[in-house]
Amino acid sequence: MKLIFAGTPDFAADALAALIAAGHEIALVLTQPDRPAGRGMKLAASPVKQLAERHGLPVYQPERLRTAEQQAPVAAVGADLMVVAAYGIILPQAVLDLPRHGCLNIHASLLPRWRGAAPIQRAIEAGDAQTGITIMQMDAGLDTGAMLSLHPLAITPSDTARTLHDRLARLGAEAIVTTLGDLAALQAAARPQPADGVTYAEKIRKDEAAIDWQLSAEQLARRVRAFDPFPACTARLGEETLKVWAAEPVAAHGEAGTVLGVAADGVLVACGEGALRLTELQRPGGRRLPVRDFLAGCRIEPGMRFALG
Repeated sequence: MKLIFAGTPDFAADALAALIAAGHEIALVLTQPDRPAGRGMKLAASPVKQLAERHGLPVYQPERLRTAEQQAPVAAVGADLMVVAAYGIILPQAVLDLPRHGCLNIHASLLPRWRGAAPIQRAIEAGDAQTGITIMQMDAGLDTGAMLSLHPLAITPSDTARTLHDRLARLGAEAIVTTLGDLAALQAAARPQPADGVTYAEKIRKDEAAIDWQLSAEQLARRVRAFDPFPACTARLGEETLKVWAAEPVAAHGEAGTVLGVAADGVLVACGEGALRLTELQRPGGRRLPVRDFLAGCRIEPGMRFALG
């Protein structure tokens, strides 16, 4: 098929690589403009752009696609279909209508649960046992289009947003290739999303990172996993703000935020319900370390108090 591909991060790059390997003609790649990144804040190309350029594919990087002038390069392609994965720019109806078979989205949840920007993180944070990939026929709503195929994936107790992202990216790449192989039948049988079970995955904000020790240990352990690698949960101890990269809930009691015990296998901190054993930490400017190594350079003792949030 003659495709337009729209995507920006690594999640989308996996799908683009799979479509290239499957032999589809990628007539145009849409990705967000280069953004400042790294310590030097130099302009950096997105993972999708880097992959497209390695394969000699034409790339278009508009800030928006609202005007006829901005849409003209997309219209000129005469594509059979547009595949969209984590593009990050809203596509107006005029753009959705340009390809002959419309636009398909690779969404990282089992719709209608977790529509929106952060479905991977919110699924872990909520304690969901399962997520997956939905291939959806796009409409003008926020992840509201009809579903062509659903591809479930279990969330393991050790999954972080990073590990679950990588598994979902691979699954999404496989799912879109499979879907395109049977596109006419799947589009004909596309199912509207049910009205029941709709939830929204709000974008992760940096101000959510501070640990509120008055929450339960179970909630906080899930949030630590959900916020790895971004924005990473933080805990203030004295004058330092530590990043908490790994933690597990424990059946213990004490005043919220109080250090109950310190050992090579973790720092035990009381929560609103239960306690959280911190097993991987990072000081400002330092590296993330197992707690055994972290404690060699940072003094933490029973009775110390973390700020409540």
